[in-house]
Amino acid sequence: MRFLTVPPVVLHLFLLLFLASPATACTKQEKRNLLQFLAGLSQDGGLAASWRDNGTDCCEWEGVVCNGDGAVAEVSLGSKGLEGRISPSLADLTSLLHVNLSYNSFSGGLPPELMFSGSIIVLDVSFSRLNGPLPELPYLVTTDRPLQVLNISSNQFSSEFPSATWKVMKNLIALNASNNSFTGHIPSSLCIGLPSLALLDLCYNQLSGDIPNTLGNCSKLKVLKAGNNHISGILPVEIFHATSLEYLSFPNNGGLQGELDGAHIVKLNNLLTLDLGGNSFSGTIPESIGQLRRLEELHLGSNNMSGELPSTMSNCTNLKTIDLKINNFSGNLGKVNFATLPNLKTLDLMKNNLSGIIPESIYSCSNLTALRLSINHFHGEISTRIGNLKHLSFLSLTENSFTNITKVLHALQSCRSISVLLIGKNFMNEAMPPDETIDGFQNLQYLAVHHCSLTGRIPIWLSKLTNLKILDLFNNRLTGPIPSWINSLNHLFHLDVSNNSLTGEIPITLMQMTMFKSDKAGIYSDPSLLDLGLLIYAADPSKLQYRINSARAKELNLGNNKFTGVIPQEIGQLKALLYLNLSSNNFYGEIPQSIGNLTDLQKLDLSNNHLTGEIPAALEILHFLSEFNISNNNLEGPIPTKGQLSTFQASSFNGNPKLCGSLLINHCDSVEAPPISIISAKQCSNKVTFAIAFGVFFGVGVLYDQLVLFRYFG
Repeated sequence: MRFLTVPPVVLHLFLLLFLASPATACTKQEKRNLLQFLAGLSQDGGLAASWRDNGTDCCEWEGVVCNGDGAVAEVSLGSKGLEGRISPSLADLTSLLHVNLSYNSFSGGLPPELMFSGSIIVLDVSFSRLNGPLPELPYLVTTDRPLQVLNISSNQFSSEFPSATWKVMKNLIALNASNNSFTGHIPSSLCIGLPSLALLDLCYNQLSGDIPNTLGNCSKLKVLKAGNNHISGILPVEIFHATSLEYLSFPNNGGLQGELDGAHIVKLNNLLTLDLGGNSFSGTIPESIGQLRRLEELHLGSNNMSGELPSTMSNCTNLKTIDLKINNFSGNLGKVNFATLPNLKTLDLMKNNLSGIIPESIYSCSNLTALRLSINHFHGEISTRIGNLKHLSFLSLTENSFTNITKVLHALQSCRSISVLLIGKNFMNEAMPPDETIDGFQNLQYLAVHHCSLTGRIPIWLSKLTNLKILDLFNNRLTGPIPSWINSLNHLFHLDVSNNSLTGEIPITLMQMTMFKSDKAGIYSDPSLLDLGLLIYAADPSKLQYRINSARAKELNLGNNKFTGVIPQEIGQLKALLYLNLSSNNFYGEIPQSIGNLTDLQKLDLSNNHLTGEIPAALEILHFLSEFNISNNNLEGPIPTKGQLSTFQASSFNGNPKLCGSLLINHCDSVEAPPISIISAKQCSNKVTFAIAFGVFFGVGVLYDQLVLFRYFG
């Protein structure tokens, strides 16, 4: 939105107008202070007009609340589109208690007058683009300030996080400085100077150093968050003295290490959330974890922890989330009785060394919405009881040794809420179930059955998955053509059937895929699963890619099959494609000019086919190409010198002997010219001499023969 810019002259007239009007509730000085705040703005979002239309009593103005004595007690102007600097004049409102200027676009810093006000108890300037350092303690301020809640999160504050500032903040209860660029250490003086502190959030900054052991002095601290910084060292045992803690969160610092102290962790018997993921912790999960009966969330993923999961986890009956992914946990999962965890919603054990079968007790967790057991050593058949998980939305069993794909698909039909199903790298050498009775996956959006070496054809039951957005069937042994019903999957925007033995020509119905043609966003997005993220495979199956979210590109990958025929001109209709791979097939004919219509294309691979003709000049307008490969075909002529094509390595064009260009051995200006009919004078002279000699020889020979014949037969 564009907001009204009020010229200073208008603001001064506006100020005089109000000062000349008879006062009702608020004083002239309070009006003056508010209007000085207004005058400091370069964009007021219509605030000036609103205040003018509401008369001269500032208690009636938008965003202004007065107390019973008619004095301004609250200024609440969040999300008003305000721009410019925050005037310190607000601090002159002597009865002001609450200030909310969040979600605006201010410039400059936070006036120290507001932080060290003699009246303000709640100050919220979050999400307001403020920058510079946080105000240090003014020299003249020696008495305690009344401020209780300070929210400066999600701004652009930088420099070292202050320490002296908090000496006069003994009333501070909540301090949220997250999502800025503060540097330095967590001040050791925090809990000494802030005896009432209940919430401290310093996550998403650039803080470093150790965790100060003085944080244990915060006897009233309930929320302690300092994730996504550069903090190192160990968890000091003193921190477990803060027995009121309900939320202890230091994820993604990397440098944090050591083992969980089982003897001390039990002191935090009020703990609801323990989040130490994304660090370098080692050792086991202590048996004493079971004494944290109130625990709801346990995040220890992406560390170096090992050992078996303690059976005492079953005692944490309030658990909703267990995240232990990417560690070295081993043993049989059956030691934990999941039937005692009725509230469990997320169980993430991806990439460990767990073995055995999936314990039956997991199927008693009727509220489970996300289950990820991928990249472990589980084996055997999956119980039909998995169908009891009626709320299951995300299931990943990838890269284990499960068997009987038909059984598991029939069992999962009862999971009507499932939207993500990743079961690749299992069921090795089995047959793709052709059973048309497979049904019940109406909400499925992402299906991955890859790296299984499955035989058979692309099954018709897939045509029932009308909400499918991503289909991965690569690295199997599927045969037959791409079925003509493929265009009935109106939401499909990512199709990968590479590395199979599929045959036939590209069906025209594939050129009619709605999402390949539409600019409509194809990003898979389920808000309930964004934090879980998705695991996908890179081009090299041995390398894994971990995505922060679950965004996927619009892609058509038919590479490494046995497709034949020409690439249809209709492929130019798929204008939304970002990746197109038709490599290692038996396509022949020319590269369609219409591929030039795919102007969003980032990757194009037509290598290892039997394509002929020249590289279409239309490809020069594909300005977003970052990967391009037409090697090992029978193409000829010059490589276009304009656009992206001139930026690729020679390897993108190798194996086409008739191609020429500055990137190749064959330069177009030095290619050997084909033979022509014009001959040189020397060649002509030689040929004439030969003709005369041959004529003389032939004539003498004939004359001699005639004489001989005449002598003997005349």
